[in-house]
Amino acid sequence: MAGGAAPRGAELLAFARFRDSSPQPLAYGYGPRSLRDMREREFGRLAGTVYLDHAGATLFPQSQLTSFTNDLMENVYGNPHSQNISSKLTHDTVEHVRYRILEHFHTSTEDYSVIFTAGSTAALKLVAEAFPWVSPGPESNGSLFCYLTDSHTSVVGMRKVTTAMNVTSIPVRPEDVCAAETRGTAASDPDCQLPHLFCYPAQSNFSGTRYPLSWIGEVKAGRMCPVSVPGKWFVLLDAASYVSTSPLDLSVHQADFVPLSFYKIFGFPTGLGALLVNNRVAPLLRKTYFGGGTAAAYLAGEDFYIPRQSVAERFEDGTISFLDVIALKHGFDALERLTGGMENIKQHTFTLARYTYTALCALRYPNGAPVVRIYSDSEFSSPEVQGPVINFNVLDHSGNIIGYSQVDKMASLYNIHVRTGCFCNTGACQRHLGISDEMVRKHLEAGHVCGDDVDLIDGHPTGSVRISFGYMSTLEDAQAFLRFIIAMQLHQCDGQPLPQTTPGEVGAPSESEAQDAVPATVDRCSSSPREDAPTDSGVSNDLPTTVAAVGLRPPLLMATRTQQTPSEKAAGVLDGGLGPRVITNLYLYPIKSCAAFEVTEWPIGSQGLLYDRSWMVVNHNGVCLSQKQEPRLCLIQPFIDLQQKIMVIKAKGMEPIAVPLEENGERTQICQSKVCADRVNTYNCGEKISSWLSRFFGHPCQLLKQSSNFQRSAKKRVKDQSAGSTATLSLVNEAQYLLINRPSVLELQQQLNASDANGKEELFPMKELISRFRANIITSGTSPFEEETWDEISVGSLRFQVLGPCHRCQMICINQQTGQRNQNVFQKLSESRARKVNFGVYLTHTSLDFSSPAFLSVGSQVLPVLKENTEHHELPASTKHQDVIS
Repeated sequence: MAGGAAPRGAELLAFARFRDSSPQPLAYGYGPRSLRDMREREFGRLAGTVYLDHAGATLFPQSQLTSFTNDLMENVYGNPHSQNISSKLTHDTVEHVRYRILEHFHTSTEDYSVIFTAGSTAALKLVAEAFPWVSPGPESNGSLFCYLTDSHTSVVGMRKVTTAMNVTSIPVRPEDVCAAETRGTAASDPDCQLPHLFCYPAQSNFSGTRYPLSWIGEVKAGRMCPVSVPGKWFVLLDAASYVSTSPLDLSVHQADFVPLSFYKIFGFPTGLGALLVNNRVAPLLRKTYFGGGTAAAYLAGEDFYIPRQSVAERFEDGTISFLDVIALKHGFDALERLTGGMENIKQHTFTLARYTYTALCALRYPNGAPVVRIYSDSEFSSPEVQGPVINFNVLDHSGNIIGYSQVDKMASLYNIHVRTGCFCNTGACQRHLGISDEMVRKHLEAGHVCGDDVDLIDGHPTGSVRISFGYMSTLEDAQAFLRFIIAMQLHQCDGQPLPQTTPGEVGAPSESEAQDAVPATVDRCSSSPREDAPTDSGVSNDLPTTVAAVGLRPPLLMATRTQQTPSEKAAGVLDGGLGPRVITNLYLYPIKSCAAFEVTEWPIGSQGLLYDRSWMVVNHNGVCLSQKQEPRLCLIQPFIDLQQKIMVIKAKGMEPIAVPLEENGERTQICQSKVCADRVNTYNCGEKISSWLSRFFGHPCQLLKQSSNFQRSAKKRVKDQSAGSTATLSLVNEAQYLLINRPSVLELQQQLNASDANGKEELFPMKELISRFRANIITSGTSPFEEETWDEISVGSLRFQVLGPCHRCQMICINQQTGQRNQNVFQKLSESRARKVNFGVYLTHTSLDFSSPAFLSVGSQVLPVLKENTEHHELPASTKHQDVIS
């Protein structure tokens, strides 16, 4: 393993010995079909990537897409509601796919109908709206809607429809259903036909727990009731998660309703699902709305409507997504050809999950404490009770949970893709993590919502980490993930450096190498390059990297870089030296996520430093690029010449190119773009710079600038600020300015360099480390992290309010001179800052008078005002901050 000898407890479990020690045979791969060849041939895009979010969306093979594309290129598919030849071809092909779906689930049109929907969520909504609910009345208490608390949000959301019909919803805990199964409770009046509906998942999307399919027959027969009331129970089996890796035999387990999402099985197409309806139940369903294609006859002038006869025709409003339906045929073909069927997938994915589970349980700190806490209702003994999903939280050596956001960010540095949060399953999340209803409300009041990165509140987790395997997952994927956990926790705990990897090196050893690894003892796991480009005759290439504001105060400094920068001379302090609180460096980042432009004095605009993050690079889809997706952005160097009113852009191996600072109002076409969920008005800077950027990155790119007359309001309001005077932002993520303090950087630098195994070379020079945090204002100070105790600051006549800390992401691991990653920076900051990874503070103007030019200058004194009741190093864990470094 890279990074030296593994500490005690960090040995990787040998796969061969794991299989030999299993009480039952464990299958890996697909017999004579080579899994390695399949990965290289069908999933070459995964090279260097460990994808472990198959429960979120599995991946499609290349041959499936190729086959589907060829089909579309060779055939003419028309609207199936027409009667021409191409429409007849579409209709017949769609019907063939319906048969194929039912065959896949071991049933036929005799027993089930296939209703295509937009996904499993749409299928669930359809059932909620069409089920024959009976409202309470004089003769009965009405229907009941019961659902397992370990259900997806889309199931729980059905209760809003039933509530509108005055139908009672009852959540049922898994343990209560198991108890009912044991008791064999039955309705007191077997002749009562009052319809009730019970919904449960075949597989929990949270933990991978597989609930008994036998419940279907028991509940429908009245031998087991979720709630002991008279009536007839119908069963909806949420199979979306289950059928992605397991066969489902509907000839044996005849649920009344089975919602599906096909991208969970095939990866493509997305936005297409189905509701499989038992034909015995179909006549009971009630239809209200009718759309195109569902009516046999109707009158426009009066309330007359006759639905079509078949279930599918009645409920498929409008024209179905027929090309996507045709794509399913190629999905079934590819899956069968590559794996031999769902039973093989079930065994293969379970083997990987059980191996990973066993290895995770074995990981211990030197003090014997577990490295992870796994949330599971099983011990991964059988694929009948457990799917290929592992849900867990990482612990430190004292047993404290490390927030899932930090784990996710570290995993991203290793190009390992996981899922975090509560996975749209609050019920399971509460049960496994011990989160009470009161705590959920408290977390919401603290600002936490589903899907954000607020992972700890008052030390308690708000969610967890989930990994899941798919049919193309390999042993190398599992071992790369395990090595990541060992590197992240046990190496840093043992004082060893983290092994350095790049996206192209993230894979684990081959299976034969893994079999030679020393096995760990299995314990019961804890439960529940920036360089100047050559000169071009058109554009000067000798602009300095540190300049003053041109034509506004001092003249342009044309001197070349010396050993000590002008900002360091002006500040009169050494790197990291303690002295008076003054500005030591000023940076702006004209192009979002590109290199810094250092100045000694610069004008202030209404949105921050003039031209700071006024431009952005977007891809062919118009999506803003950051260093997370394209680290080489940091190699693009912008220089602003205020006198000539141009921005010169340089990069190694490229001729410099100039872009005007302002748009030509007569010829500029405004377009809508998106930054940090905000819509912004931008304009394209032209084909010339687009071609330049596209050549540099090797794929189509464009340069956009925020329109000068567009106002983007900050989400945070300055205290004592009226609603009509909200601060405005450029293309930054969060605030107008970001400030960091040199003593804080010095402390981190000392920790990083002390952790170097050789101890002979300064791995992180001060200036290089400062550049990683991409701040606007660098100050000297008296103590590390004192800036977090400031409420506001004054610099001359300028006043700024401190809005709060900057919560860092993995971009701080990118060397801004080379574009290379080093995971140590994020890891060390996470350790030293109590897992919060806060560094630097956001600032905004409290007032700004434009009657005379305003400037920030290196050497200016910084006067802070302290917060009341300040606690050093302690910040509200519930506050969500996005990283401004782009």
